Amino acid sequence: MSFWAHFEELRRRLIRSVIALVVATMVATLIADRILLFLIRPYGHPLQTLGPTESVVTYLRVSLMAGAIMALPYIVYQVLAFVMPGLTPQEQRWVYFSLPVATALFLTGASFAWFVMMPAALGFLSGFQSEIFTTEWTSDRYIAFVTSLVFWIGLSFETPLVLFLLAKLKVLSWRDLARGWRLAVVISSVIAAMITPTVDPFNMALVMGPLLALYLLSILLTMMA
Repeated sequence: MSFWAHFEELRRRLIRSVIALVVATMVATLIADRILLFLIRPYGHPLQTLGPTESVVTYLRVSLMAGAIMALPYIVYQVLAFVMPGLTPQEQRWVYFSLPVATALFLTGASFAWFVMMPAALGFLSGFQSEIFTTEWTSDRYIAFVTSLVFWIGLSFETPLVLFLLAKLKVLSWRDLARGWRLAVVISSVIAAMITPTVDPFNMALVMGPLLALYLLSILLTMMA
């Protein structure tokens, strides 16, 4: 295929992906209220709004987020349909292997963030200096906090897969990872400090512990690469 033929195919697949996102977002508006009720369940109270349009903006933001999740499989299919013909059979096999593993790792990390980290973090934040501060969180701040925490923790669980693929590409080896364990501890602590919404060591350890465990798992996986 010529350059313009590739460009035309890319344009068609991008248009299809955008249409899928729009349709999925429209469908998600029908259930966005249930999603919001689910997201505020750990907080246990209705959320405040400080502006006349804040509730509508938050509702639409959640609809867009849910629509993107619903449309993601189709968007990934469009990306693969464009890329796969240019890959070798071995590279195609690794792509097929990576997709379900990446999905499982992300869902595991997101579940850990929601069921383990979220109750601990919200309990600490809502009870911090309660004799001085009254906990009345706004919808935009709370929804952004919850969704970003779940997303980044889920994304951090992709570390073993990324390092395993790098080892398959001969970019690094398990010996490199084993020698760099001190650096891994420092990086894990920095990432934990950035992700963790609180300043107490307990919640930071909840993030840092799994990150180090994932690093050890990465070493074991790269040994098999």
